[in-house]
Amino acid sequence: MKHYENYERAYFMPLECTYDWVKKEYLTKAPIWCSVDLRDGNQALVEPMSLEEKIQFFQMLVKIGFKQIEVGFPAASETEYDFVRTLIEQDMIPEDVTIQVLTQAREHIIRKTFEAIEGAQNVIVHLYLSTSVAQREQVFHKSKEEIIKTAVDGAIMVKELADKQSGNIYLQYSPESCTGTEVDYAVEICNAVLDIWQPTPDHKAIINIPATVENSMPHVFATQIEYIHKHLKYRDAVLLSLHPHNDRGCAVADAELGVLAGADRIEGTLFGNGERTGNMDIVTMAMNLFSHGIDPELDFSDISAIRAGYETYTGMKVHERQPYAGDLVFTAFSGSHQDAISKGMTWREEHKTDKWTVPYLPIDPKDIGRTYDGDVIRINSQSGKGGISYILKQNFGVVLPEAMREDVGYAIKQVSDEMHQELSPQNVYEIFEEQYLHSMNYFRITESHFKQLADGIMAEVTILNGEKETVIDANGNGRLDAVSNAVKQFFNIDYTLMNYEEHALTQTTSSKAIAYVCIKKDNTTYWGAGIDEDIIKASIQALCVSVNKMLAVQKGNACEDVRLTKMLNYIQNHYQNVTLADMSQEFHLTEPYISKYIREKSGVTFGEHVTNIRMKKACTLLKNGNMTAENIAASIGYPNVEHFSRTFKKKYHMTPIQYRESKN
Repeated sequence: MKHYENYERAYFMPLECTYDWVKKEYLTKAPIWCSVDLRDGNQALVEPMSLEEKIQFFQMLVKIGFKQIEVGFPAASETEYDFVRTLIEQDMIPEDVTIQVLTQAREHIIRKTFEAIEGAQNVIVHLYLSTSVAQREQVFHKSKEEIIKTAVDGAIMVKELADKQSGNIYLQYSPESCTGTEVDYAVEICNAVLDIWQPTPDHKAIINIPATVENSMPHVFATQIEYIHKHLKYRDAVLLSLHPHNDRGCAVADAELGVLAGADRIEGTLFGNGERTGNMDIVTMAMNLFSHGIDPELDFSDISAIRAGYETYTGMKVHERQPYAGDLVFTAFSGSHQDAISKGMTWREEHKTDKWTVPYLPIDPKDIGRTYDGDVIRINSQSGKGGISYILKQNFGVVLPEAMREDVGYAIKQVSDEMHQELSPQNVYEIFEEQYLHSMNYFRITESHFKQLADGIMAEVTILNGEKETVIDANGNGRLDAVSNAVKQFFNIDYTLMNYEEHALTQTTSSKAIAYVCIKKDNTTYWGAGIDEDIIKASIQALCVSVNKMLAVQKGNACEDVRLTKMLNYIQNHYQNVTLADMSQEFHLTEPYISKYIREKSGVTFGEHVTNIRMKKACTLLKNGNMTAENIAASIGYPNVEHFSRTFKKKYHMTPIQYRESKN
C-alpha cells in the first residue's frame, strides 16, 4: 500500500507513565453511563431524527435505565432546541434522570443553551473547547495561554449563569481533540477550569476526555487517562469521564482500559453508531460486564426490541454480526462449534445448573430475549451432527441415538448444500421425516400379528410390495426380530440388525413414541425411524425404512421406480411453467426432498430435466416452422428471449438462429 510513509504517530505519551492500570485484571463495577445518542451531531444521520422520533428514543433510553442522557446541542438547531424545551415543558424527564446539553465556549451559544434548559430539574451543561496542536495552530491560530484563557472565560460565564438558574446544574468540561493534545497541557487546562468551578464532593464537576480521533492503541490511551486521573485537582470532587470514538475500531477497549486507569464515567451510544466510524458501544461494554458477573445497571433483557426501536428512530441498521445484538451473534454454523454448544447445553440441563459455561457463547441468549432454537444453531452445509441433533431435540422432541447422528447430519447438510441456503428447524424436521420416517419406496408392512411360542415369537406379516400384498410367517427371538426375519425371507436378502432404541416424544401432548432401527449390510449401515402410539408399530415402521434404503442401494437403476416415473411424466406434461413448489403440492413431498430424489434416482437435476425438455421443443420449432425466437421462447416457458438464447447457446454452442440456418 503506497504512501504509508506520509503518516506518523500523532499522540503524546505522558511525561511519566506509572502503568498501575496494567496490574488490574478486571472491572469491578459499572461506570456511570451517559447516552449521547440523541444529539444529531453524534449520530451524523443523513436524515436527522424528527422531534417525535427523538421523544420516543429518549423514552426508550429511560426505560433501559440511563440516568444521564445527552439531549442535544440546543444552540445548534431549532430541532434540538425544541426537543429540549418539549422534554422540560411537558414534564417528560423523570426525577432521577439528568439531561445533558452541549455548548461551545462562546458567549452567544452559552446563553442560548441556558435559555433552552430553563425550568429543568437536573441538567449537566457540557462546555467544550478544542485543545489539540492541530486545532491550536491550524484553526484557532492561538497559543496555549490564549486557549486556556478562552476556556476559563467560558467556564466563568457558565458558572455565573448556572448560579442564577433554578434546579440542579452540574458542569462538565471537555478538552476536545484531547487525543491530539499534549497530556500535561490537557491536565493544565482542565485544572484551570476546575479552579473557576471549585467543585465539592457533594456537587461534583465532570472532566470529560474525548478520543475525538482515536489515534493510538488502547494501552496508550489508558496510560494517558491514568496520568490525567492522578494529576487532576479536586479529584474527590471530579467525575473523570471518557468519550471514545472508534476510528481504529478500539473504542470499547479504550473505555474498558480507561476505567481500569481511573475513569468514573462513560459517554457512548447504543450499538456504537455515530459520526465517522462511531462512538463507544455502550451495549457491548455493558454486556461485557454482564458476562463477567457484574451488574451493568442497564437493562438489555430484550435486546431485539431495543435494536428494532433504534433502527426505527435513526434509520440506521445494526449489523448482523454486531456483538450481542446481531442476527448471527448467538449462532453456530460450524459443525465443531455446534457440537460444543449442544453438548454444553445438554450438560447444563443434566447438571441443573444456572452457571453459564457453554462453549462458544459468551452469555445465555435467554438473558437478553434471544432464543436457542432460532438463534444458536443455524443449519447449513457446514453444520455438525450435534447441532442438527439439538434442533430436532429442542423443537420436536426427537432424541437421535448417538450412532445415528452422523447419518442424519450428512443427509440434512446435503440438502442445504444443494439448495445453497440455510434451513429452518421446520425444514430440518421435514427432511428427517421424508428420509427416516416415510422413506418406503419398495414395500411397507400393513399388518402384523404375533403369537407367543415356547422358543420365541411367531409373526404373521403382511407385506405390500407394489400393488400386491403377501402374508409371510416367520419366527424370532422377539417381535421385531420375527418381523425382520419375515422381511429377509420375502426379499431373499440378508442383513444384521445392529441397533434399536426408543423413547417417548417429549415435545407432544400425545402418548406417541419414536423408535430407531439400524441394519448393516456389507459394512454399510441403514437407519430408519417410526412414530406411533404403539411402540411395536413404531419399531416395525423404522425397520421398513431401513430395509427400503438397503433395497434402493442394491437394486440401483435396475429398480423400477414408479414414483420417479410419475414425477418425470408430470414434468413432461407441465414443462412450460413447472416448479418444485408445483411438484411438492402434486406429490405431497417437500421441495428439498423432491429435488434430491429426482437427482439421485435419475442422475439429472430437476432443473436439467426442465431445460432439456424445453430445448428439445425449441429445436423442433426452429426446424419445422418460421416462429421468431421471441415467440418460441414464450411458448416453451421463457418470458425473456435473452435468457432463452443464452441457455440454447450454452447447450448447443450456437444461437437459435444459427441452429435454424444449420438445419435448412
